[in-house]
This record gives sequence, structure tokens and C-alpha cells, in this order.
Amino acid sequence: MARTPKKVSQTQLAHELGISQALVSLVLNGRKQGINVDTYERIWAHATKRGYHPKGMNLGSSPAAQARQVGIILRAPLRLNTPTMYFGHVQHGLHSGIAAREFTTVFLGAEDQLNAEKLRRLFAPGHSFHGIVLVGEVTRNFLDQLRHFGLRVVAVSARYPGLCHSVLGNEPQALESLVEHLFAQGHRRFGWLGGNVGLGRHEARLHAFETALDRVGLKLSPRYTVRLKEGDRIDGADAVRGVLPFARRPDFPTAFVAYNTLMASGAVREFEHAGRPSPAFVSVASADVSPVATDSTPRITAAGSNPEKLGEAAARLVLEKPAADTDGFTDLMLPAQLFIGDTTGPARA
Repeated sequence: MARTPKKVSQTQLAHELGISQALVSLVLNGRKQGINVDTYERIWAHATKRGYHPKGMNLGSSPAAQARQVGIILRAPLRLNTPTMYFGHVQHGLHSGIAAREFTTVFLGAEDQLNAEKLRRLFAPGHSFHGIVLVGEVTRNFLDQLRHFGLRVVAVSARYPGLCHSVLGNEPQALESLVEHLFAQGHRRFGWLGGNVGLGRHEARLHAFETALDRVGLKLSPRYTVRLKEGDRIDGADAVRGVLPFARRPDFPTAFVAYNTLMASGAVREFEHAGRPSPAFVSVASADVSPVATDSTPRITAAGSNPEKLGEAAARLVLEKPAADTDGFTDLMLPAQLFIGDTTGPARA
């Protein structure tokens, strides 16, 4: 007959942790006030691991028992009412994936709305958060503040090697498929309509675009490489207005690739307003995919990873239980797909 495992005592736990038995007792009976956050979490984690479950233990105070929420934080300066379809669909996929696992999502605000004091209140001892998903790129200082609380952090559309988990779209694959599609239609002169300059996503897409052009023996002209601070429809229109004075030059691009679908949409409308419609005069494509591309009129040729799939992948990653022997972080890269819409066609003579 197998022996019944010997019960571990609070005294043993205290000895193994190198702290007093009185402190262990306070924590396991639900005391939070005046106790260091890291110490509180460490005692609970060790007690659970050692199978300490006596009758008097307050399991309702266990972080593991309460942590049924996932916090969502947007990059600055985004807000919930920011008219950006892309991250809205990321959040939809994230919420669906979390709800399917019987957790709930809580919107905590944007990076620039959460100072150190507010973070301390949100993640005080006994908080109910299992992890945090960052939607978009935040500053390193803000990420370091979050990491201090020992939460599982997953970044979407941003990567912080060695600091947290991430979910990314395959930017090189997306831009290569766009260039191959346009090159096959006879395009040899390209321009770039860039937005959100300074964020990693812009730099990754621009670099992937230049690399894809290089693979077919082409270069991007600085004259037709636009870099703007924001990436909305109005910025797409502003970018086009910046290059239109060169429209009669023989080197004017026959195809422009925009940083995202919002900019591409604004660019298409501005070209049409100037009497140079797409694709008859110039082809316009987007370096990401969202319903702005697939469901609007005209439909915009685009390539990228499905934003809802990014959100669903982040949900899996923030809730999965890491292997006991795994101390590293996971960087997921989802495949990109090409959507051929109405805004690209054969290069004009």
C-alpha cells in the first residue's frame, strides 16, 4: 500500500523560504496589508507547489484563485474611441479568445493614462489579474514598471527581446507578397507612404519593403519616401499631397505602398480628388490587412496578418501555463496573406 504523503507544516515552509513562521501564517490566512508584494506572491507560490492545503488555509486569498482577469493596455496616444479599425479587431480577437477560456478582459487604459501610482493600486496584493496584454508599442520604461509586478505580459505588434512574450505579423512575408504582385503587373517605380514614424512597426515594414524591392533589383527613391508622425486616413491624404508636385516627372512611381490600410484609403481618395485615380494612374496597396481594405469601396489591395488572429494568439499566450523548465519568452509570428483588391492594376505606360 502506498504511503500517505506527509503533510508539510507552516514551520517547514518558513524554513524553506528563509522567513518567519508568523509571516507565513499571516499570508496563508489572507493578510495582505503591510506585506511586500513579492513576498506575498512567493509564499503563496511555494505553499501551493508543496501541496499545503490545511483546513484553515484561506484559498480565496490565493492569487491563483482570484486571477481570472486579463488587463488590456493600449499604446499611447491611442484611446478606445480612436478610429483605428486594426487594433479594434485585435481587441475583438483577444476578448473572444480570453472569454472562451472563462476569463474576462478588463480595459485598463492607455500607457499615458497609467502612472506609477495607478499601476501600484491596480496590482496591489490580492489583485485579480492573471496577466496583461499590451496592444501596440509602449516605452521601455513603462514595460519595466509592469514587469516589476511579476505579471505575465504579452505584447501585440511589438517585440521586446528577453523582456516579455510577443505576437507579431510576418512583415517580411507581407511586403514581399505585395512587391511580387505589383512587379508581376509591370511596376518598376515604387513609393512609400509611411506613418507612425518612430514606432517599431513602421521601421519593420519599411525595412521589409526595401528588402523586397532589392530582391527584384529595385531601389526606393528618397524623393518618394514619405515619413509622417501619424498613420490615419488624413495622413495618407497628406502624404499624397506631398508627392503630387512631382507627378509629371518621368520617375514618378506607378505604385505606392502605404504603411497601413487607413493611410492607403486616404491616399486613394486624394489621388482621385486630384484627377489621378487608382489604379488607372497609380496603384496603391497597404502593408497590413483590416476590414478597411477588404470591406470598403474600393477594396484596397493589402497584405498582412489577420488582426483578430493576432488577438486570439495573444489570448492563448497570456493564459497558457509555461513549462516548469522554461524560463524564456515566446515570440509568435503569424503568417501574412495577400488580398488583391481594386486599387492595383497593370503599370501605366
